[in-house]
Amino acid sequence: MGYRIVRPDELEWVTRPHEPGEPARRVAELGDRLGFEHTRGNLWRYEPGAQGKRHRHEAQEETFVVVSGMLSMYLGEPPERVDVPVGGALTVEPGTPLQSANHGDEELVVYAYGAPPDWGAEVLESAI
Repeated sequence: MGYRIVRPDELEWVTRPHEPGEPARRVAELGDRLGFEHTRGNLWRYEPGAQGKRHRHEAQEETFVVVSGMLSMYLGEPPERVDVPVGGALTVEPGTPLQSANHGDEELVVYAYGAPPDWGAEVLESAI
């Protein structure tokens, strides 16, 4: 039996690019740390008001699990807002445009999981 573990104090949080004055998003990439071969997984922290880039993956199915806060996801074309509370989960089919945001007053923490791993997402015009 084989396994790997990453403890909270071992996570490396990287601030993603954002405009000056915009709330930040931070990611802890788990794939390399946990030895993922056929999937992709990250923990995300969104400050209140932070938003991700609208994008789509042609082949990757993505699942989002809300650890804390409230995830607002803009899905499809035209974009439809879906709110996912703490403890909730959302799966997005390949080819579906999506954009995540934290419209709440507290930090949002989300586990994002995708298969197959796909780093070539098409970036789209913001829905927000």
